[in-house]
Amino acid sequence: MAAPHGFSVSRYAPDRGGLAKLLARDSMVRRLDWPMLASALALSLLGSLLVWSATRNRTELNHGDPYYFFLRHLLNTGIGLALMVGTIWLGHRTLRGAVPVLYGISLVLVALVLTPLGATINGAHAWIVLGGGFSLQPSEFVKITIILGMAILLATQVDAGDQLHPDHRTVAKSLGLAVLPMIVVMLMPDLGSVMVMVVIVLGVLLASGASNRWIFGLIGAGIGGAVLVTALGLLDEYQINRFAAFANPELDPAGVGYNTNQARIAIGSGGLLGTGLFKGSQTTGQFVPEQQTDFVFTVAGEELGFVGAGLIIVLLGVVLWRACRIARDTTELYGTIVAAGIIAWFAFQSFENIGMTLGIMPVAGLPLPFVSYGGSSMFAVWVAVGLLQSIKLQRPMSA
Repeated sequence: MAAPHGFSVSRYAPDRGGLAKLLARDSMVRRLDWPMLASALALSLLGSLLVWSATRNRTELNHGDPYYFFLRHLLNTGIGLALMVGTIWLGHRTLRGAVPVLYGISLVLVALVLTPLGATINGAHAWIVLGGGFSLQPSEFVKITIILGMAILLATQVDAGDQLHPDHRTVAKSLGLAVLPMIVVMLMPDLGSVMVMVVIVLGVLLASGASNRWIFGLIGAGIGGAVLVTALGLLDEYQINRFAAFANPELDPAGVGYNTNQARIAIGSGGLLGTGLFKGSQTTGQFVPEQQTDFVFTVAGEELGFVGAGLIIVLLGVVLWRACRIARDTTELYGTIVAAGIIAWFAFQSFENIGMTLGIMPVAGLPLPFVSYGGSSMFAVWVAVGLLQSIKLQRPMSA
């Protein structure tokens, strides 16, 4: 039957191209690793409450506004989520072409810290003050560019089918790429970030299938480098004292050992269920220094108890578990290496941060991923989550 006058069939027919795009978008959303996203977001939101508790009475820090750090932590989380979405939208393969530029930018930024533009915050000369209460810690972003840069060098020939494992020359080039920014960071000195970068490099090499001689050689070089740095006096006195206090907690309980002693008191006083949010005596009394950043885990231990602190560890474990699944399931070595580098980063930094509050690791000034206050750290970890999600989405559907 003919269509009525003025009626256009094509006008009301479904737009198959638009429908295909809609279905593809819906498929992409469903294929995201939601357990990882939910766990990471829960950590950030829980962190905002812990940061709020640690800073609401700190008038010398919050400018008289008890919500100052709480709102900024939420803002940092929102920006981090936006960066994650942007990373997923671009895709890790698209970003692969921009890695040389990103590496160069991160290297310039980290070098600027050594100029008059650099600033010392919380005892570490590792920042660039931007004004308006904002600052940038370039070493956080160097972790990402090291992972991406090494992954490109180590995976290109393998993914192309030219060889089964990266050769010695390729491994040497990738180590050179990683060592250059590490030297600059060491000159700050930011020992904690260097420790994380060393672990990242080890994780990347293990995932790439590089010869074990490189792995053992790197471990030996790390030990030798630590001895050399100490012998040459490249570490600041406060860093040496931190290791001395770790080796002997009773060495100076009112000085270098104060932080860890107060941290253990706070965690120990929480018991099973904690004293209740905003009701911790150690937190309210401001006995634990840098409690919104490096020692944020003590707030959870005191006010949320073993259950709340354990929940943080479980959520971090879920993020790492899902990341391991992504690394296992991807069909390209480049994606595997990137995922492995992120896993090594998150795992070591989490262990070091929690460990130093419990006294089983030396104090190294590292934030707890997703939980501690700090824009640079928050942005970097959410970009890393975006990379992991992109690796999952861009593998074949059958994988």
